[in-house]
Amino acid sequence: NLAELEALCTHLYVGTDLTERIEAEKALLELIDSPECLSKCQLLLEQGTTSYAQLLAATCLSKLVTRINPLPVEQRIDIRNYILNYVASQPKLAPFVIQALIQVIAKLTKLGWFEVQKEEFVFRDIIADVKRFLQGTVEHCIIGVIILSELTQEMNLVDYSRPSAKHRKVATSFRDTSLKDILVLACSLLKQVLAKPLNLQDQDQQNLVMQVLKLVLSCLSFDFIGSSADESADDLCTVQIPTTWRTIFLEPETLELFFNLYHSLPPLLSQLALSCLVQFASTRRSLFSSPERAKYLGNLIKGVKRILENPQGLSDPGNYHEFCRFLARLKTNYQLGELVLVKEYAEVIGLIANFTITSLQHWEFAPNSVHYLLTLWQRMVASVPFVKSAEPHLLDTYAPEITKAFITSRLESVAIVVRDNLDDPLDDTATVFQQLEQLCTVSRCEYEKTCTLLVQLFDQNAQNYQTLLHSASGLAVDMAIQEGRLAWLIYLVGTVVGGRLTYTSTDEHDAMDGELSC
Repeated sequence: NLAELEALCTHLYVGTDLTERIEAEKALLELIDSPECLSKCQLLLEQGTTSYAQLLAATCLSKLVTRINPLPVEQRIDIRNYILNYVASQPKLAPFVIQALIQVIAKLTKLGWFEVQKEEFVFRDIIADVKRFLQGTVEHCIIGVIILSELTQEMNLVDYSRPSAKHRKVATSFRDTSLKDILVLACSLLKQVLAKPLNLQDQDQQNLVMQVLKLVLSCLSFDFIGSSADESADDLCTVQIPTTWRTIFLEPETLELFFNLYHSLPPLLSQLALSCLVQFASTRRSLFSSPERAKYLGNLIKGVKRILENPQGLSDPGNYHEFCRFLARLKTNYQLGELVLVKEYAEVIGLIANFTITSLQHWEFAPNSVHYLLTLWQRMVASVPFVKSAEPHLLDTYAPEITKAFITSRLESVAIVVRDNLDDPLDDTATVFQQLEQLCTVSRCEYEKTCTLLVQLFDQNAQNYQTLLHSASGLAVDMAIQEGRLAWLIYLVGTVVGGRLTYTSTDEHDAMDGELSC
């Protein structure tokens, strides 16, 4: 009966007694296997007094519809239609209940994607169903968007308990028949949002924008070619956008929409707009012809310029991190020879340099984000020998400034770390070595400036250390600071000398390496 089922929910979701929870889990498994499972789920959904009752029903349905031996197709259609009607009639359900119920719809749709009745694919009319939600209240609109978002994620999710070939077949079919329409629909919703004055105090409207941006991100992050790219290899990502999407990407309004959203939305949402732009910046080069690619890159660079000229949003850590990723992706996907041809290049590279220098000076913040900035400069400098364009790349101006900012900021950090008893960045050797490895490429640009700076700093700090050693009044704190500075300098000297490349090295550089080593 209902009371027993609700007690089961309490033990399962909020109970603290381990024995009761284990018993509840057993009862849940029995419930799923029982012939009355569907009727009990319906009872919980319609008469349950708590959100946990509805969540239990959703959990049971999810397990029921994903069993290896599927339910009859008519029954699955009924379940799907029932849930659609249920969430439509109760849009104020707890968000986690709505999410769980929508996941059932997504699973049903994926598993039944190729099922045919009366010469129709019976589970593919989901977009038509969603459009009815989009014509309702803001709450209904949110539910509609979540349905599309969950469906897109479900289609992208590899279920290793089932044949991978079938997953690929379904995912490819979904990509070819529905995904573009979903992206276009999401972009049109975002345009509607921007067309009206934004009321950021309205939680429902904020939630709607957030869900639509998440939907766009799911579309752009789809595994289009079944490569299952390792997300940890973030900087190597190219988004394999299908050729049929070209028209969307060739419209300047598409990029402009997301840059406008970034500038119009509060940080939690603008961060998502930037995440979408990271994917736009990573779009495969072969989607465009050369003139189209140049135009697309030009629009991306214009967006970068606008963000750096209005940097208020970058004070938010989430925005800052995504923007750093965005900059790194630009160089991953485009060659330096293409970047220098962009009209605003000279101005933008100066803005990026200033942004990087400021970031390096605030050494205590966001080392994970700085990684992307150093990646950008490392790749830019590494590309210099291969640039055939007559346009100036200006890296000989800015790379030494980046190197200097890194070196001086790390030396200045030592006193603060010692005096305030903070965590020493040098203790995080993985991050330090990674950053130094990136820096060594950058430091080799206008190498004599790097060497002069390091020799000068080393001599000065070594002399200060000697003075402290022979001073009767030398404080332990001052000694620790001086030792910390020398430790950084030894790391830095080792890094730049270790960055010597045989094919680009000159006698002058070798002489400088010798001076540093001595």
